[in-house]
This record gives sequence, structure tokens and C-alpha cells, in this order.
Amino acid sequence: MLQVRDDNAAAFEELVSRYQARLVSIFENMVGRRSMAEDLAQEVFLRIYRARKRYTAGSRFSTWLYRIAHNVASNARRSLARRKEVNLVAQSHGELSAQPLTHMVKEASGLMPTRQIDQIERAEIVRAAMGSLNDRQRMALLLSKFEGMSYEEIAQSMELSVSAIKSLLSRARVNLKDILAPYIQEGILPESVGETLNSTEDEEGGES
Repeated sequence: MLQVRDDNAAAFEELVSRYQARLVSIFENMVGRRSMAEDLAQEVFLRIYRARKRYTAGSRFSTWLYRIAHNVASNARRSLARRKEVNLVAQSHGELSAQPLTHMVKEASGLMPTRQIDQIERAEIVRAAMGSLNDRQRMALLLSKFEGMSYEEIAQSMELSVSAIKSLLSRARVNLKDILAPYIQEGILPESVGETLNSTEDEEGGES
């Protein structure tokens, strides 16, 4: 980032290459739209470039990056809520979208699903679980599970205390367990997942 501050274009391109896919994945889990997630990631890089002259070496660059990402995501969610256009149906684009949360579900519940689930159903279950969390819980969870950040790093990125981050992650695990327990224990899908899957089946049936 120090080279970016000194107007090294190649260094900036390297930052984009290194972090773009990770940012898009996090934003997709925040706003539920792939195209919007890509736009938000570009917004983060634009803000970084504009602020490059003010950057000072201190904490890790990724901590600064995700602080900006958190602010961008919060603004986007508020904007969507005001327009009442929130689309919570996040599409699965590879294992990065669901795999870390799948492991977290197992950790939170201590149980395994009673049957195999297909990719679409798994993506919808993850979506429902993420949708049960508020913005701060969701961001803390994503930074913890996708980025492997410590409590201290997450706290700096979200401008909260370490104790607040621990509390957010604890509540997130409880919320995940509550929404997924009926499915994991008895194979009963969360209501929102069932509605989405039924809608998908109806559309496919209408096309045939």
C-alpha cells in the first residue's frame, strides 16, 4: 500500500487482484446480489485509491481495507432497506460462498444433516442462516470465517471493542443454531428456504 500511496499503478493493480474476489464474496453474502457485490468491491477500491495519500503504515492493510468495506456494505444495506428492494436470494458462485458457513453450522450445532443436500438447497440454507443475522453480526462472522481475522483485527476493522466483537460472534452462532436446528435435527427446512425452493421448482415446471 505504501507503493500505491506513491502512485505505483502496478502495486494498485496487485492489490485489486489480491482482494477483489474476497471482497465480492463478502459483499454477496451481505447484500445477496452478485452484480451489486461486484459494484461495491469496485467502490472500495475507488475509496482506497482516493485516500492513498492519507495512508500511514500502522495496522495491517487488510484491517484498513475491511473497515472501508464494512462502511460501504452498511451504506448499501441502508439504501436497499430505504427502497425496500432487498433481495435476499444469494446465488452460490463456488465453494467460497457456502463452505466456511457450512463448517460453522456444524460447529454451532454439534450435529450433521441427516441427509445429503444439493448445491441449490445448501446455498438457500446458508442464505437463510445469513439472513437471520443483523449487519454487524454478519460482517463479524464473514471476517472471522472467510478472512480468518482475529478478534483484535475484526474490532479494528469494524471500529468496535474486542469484547463487542466476541459478543457479536457469540450471538451470531446462537442465531445460526436457532434457525438451522429444525433442519439439522429433523430435516425441516427453514420456511424461507422452502418458499424459495418451491418458487424455483414452479418456474422450472412452467418452462418445460
